Amino acid sequence: MKLSVVVPVYNEEDTIEEIIARVIAVDLDGVDKEIVIVDDGSSDGTRRAIEASGWHGDPRVQVRENSINLGKGAAIRLGLKYASGEVILIQDADLELDPRDYPTLLAPIIKGTTDVVYGSRFLGPAPELSRRARLANWFLTAVTNVLFLARLTDMETGYKVFRRAALTGIRLRCVGFDFEPELTARLLLAGRRIQEVPISYAPRLLEQGKKIRWTDGVDALWVLIRCRLTGGE
Repeated sequence: MKLSVVVPVYNEEDTIEEIIARVIAVDLDGVDKEIVIVDDGSSDGTRRAIEASGWHGDPRVQVRENSINLGKGAAIRLGLKYASGEVILIQDADLELDPRDYPTLLAPIIKGTTDVVYGSRFLGPAPELSRRARLANWFLTAVTNVLFLARLTDMETGYKVFRRAALTGIRLRCVGFDFEPELTARLLLAGRRIQEVPISYAPRLLEQGKKIRWTDGVDALWVLIRCRLTGGE
């Protein structure tokens, strides 16, 4: 089996070298691994950090670019275009999520129990989220469950893993953070079963570079409602 790790990046010069090194270091017995970095029009030193990294030139790593900043969804969609693995794993470029969780994330797919796995931040020890962030995640996940008859605990998780075949017949349109609810809604509408597994999580603050804002929650809610009303069209 071949795993494609798609890494959307925007202004992560301080973390990009370390996170890719961590991804490379993960030992996945019997699984080939490629890494597709998509620099989404970064305006800081992200590109220089990539070129100066110890893994630059590694044949397992490819770097793609959007000439301007389009959004996380656009970066992931570009990454999907160049990914060649049967299984796709989305990895944020910060250090909030730990690649050492890959074996746990991949286990249900390797066993054949599901084609889609989400890493839930709320199935293990409670993460150190602010009250606002916790409520926002709870609300959007609850709306998802009601609209699509699901039983998720963490719709907004950054760790989404799926067999490429699970996207057959699914058209993704969103370009920003609204990609997260859109992907979930369209997978559920297509009848895909999403299995959750516990993951570790080390949240960062806005002043540390976290980019998601309250307006992204409004966008997420609208995408969920729109997908439900249109039946995924």
